[in-house]
Amino acid sequence: MDFGPIEWRPKFATKQGENALCAPTPFLAIKEEEMMKNMNKMMELMKQWPNVDLRPHFKAHKSVDIAKQQIKLGAVGICCQTLTEAESAVYGGSIEDVFISNEVIGVGKVKRVVQLALKSKISICVDNEENIKDLSQLAKESNANLDLVIEVNVGQDRCGIKPGADVVPLAKLVESLPNVHFKGIQAYHGWNQHVRSAAERKERTNTVAGLAQKTVECLQSANIKCPYITGGGTGTFPYEAGTGLFTEIQPGSYVFMDADYNRNLNEKETFYSGFVQSLFIYTTVQSITGDERAVVDSGMKAASLDSGPPLVAGKEDSVIYHSGGDEHGILRPNDGFKVGQVIQLIPGHCDPTVNLHDVYYLIDGNEKVKAILPVNARDAGV
Repeated sequence: MDFGPIEWRPKFATKQGENALCAPTPFLAIKEEEMMKNMNKMMELMKQWPNVDLRPHFKAHKSVDIAKQQIKLGAVGICCQTLTEAESAVYGGSIEDVFISNEVIGVGKVKRVVQLALKSKISICVDNEENIKDLSQLAKESNANLDLVIEVNVGQDRCGIKPGADVVPLAKLVESLPNVHFKGIQAYHGWNQHVRSAAERKERTNTVAGLAQKTVECLQSANIKCPYITGGGTGTFPYEAGTGLFTEIQPGSYVFMDADYNRNLNEKETFYSGFVQSLFIYTTVQSITGDERAVVDSGMKAASLDSGPPLVAGKEDSVIYHSGGDEHGILRPNDGFKVGQVIQLIPGHCDPTVNLHDVYYLIDGNEKVKAILPVNARDAGV
């Protein structure tokens, strides 16, 4: 197969200062004022827990620019869920403190983790002996140092080892090996983030904290200090932070929010978390059929459907988005929409929706494009 020369063509026709409503759709937009409200709200909330650090999750936005702003406001560093996210943060953004909150397996990948540790402070989750030995050996060969965090399975039944005494042999192994240091444990439960009732989220978080406490006590009985316990997400972080056990929380979606998180109830059992929607998909109506339906140009290539469909901003209760395939969304009923009208969708799940786009349009209060920000770590993940 013979490929001809690669022809460059401008992908983004919109420039800084132009009206976002005139930009080609679909595109992903951040309303700057709302995003900054969310960041500042989080830092205000953190004042309640002076002994707990905020380490926001990079996987929510995958943006070096946003991560730097979070750190500027007081975050101690960031979490990354994949190696490629960590590489984007370190090499693309010079982020100095990165926690890879996942296991990275395979010699080729571990070598890349070690290279990151030569440039920034790197901590990483582990849950098995072979991976720990690989990390130690390759770190030693490169004269690098890594902080290892043992992941504890606190109910999600994903990665992690059984809470309690099973952690002790792994911690002892880490302490016996060169160029690696036992930092502490991760006790994160992702499913709990999306439990609707605040009372139930709190109850489930207390269960998580109990399992983490059991693990810490087993380590202490073996004369192993565990000064670092990390976990929590946008749905549960006040409860982890309030236990007196967790030393760090790692929420991510709070900067943007999404349709799924907006369904969570607060302590008063109302739909208000204190964070506001700042991420939107701008889309254009391209076809209508009377009052029955309107078709927009945002399908599965523009909006993730894993946590439910996006919502139509301003018509959340009156119009339902249905998948129309890769390039189309179907709105039922047609609630007065017109062909050519630009409307805004609230993503069902912000993280995977972000990963479908190359850039954000940063929008000011007058719908002007203030900046075009790259989604630096857009990738399937390594």
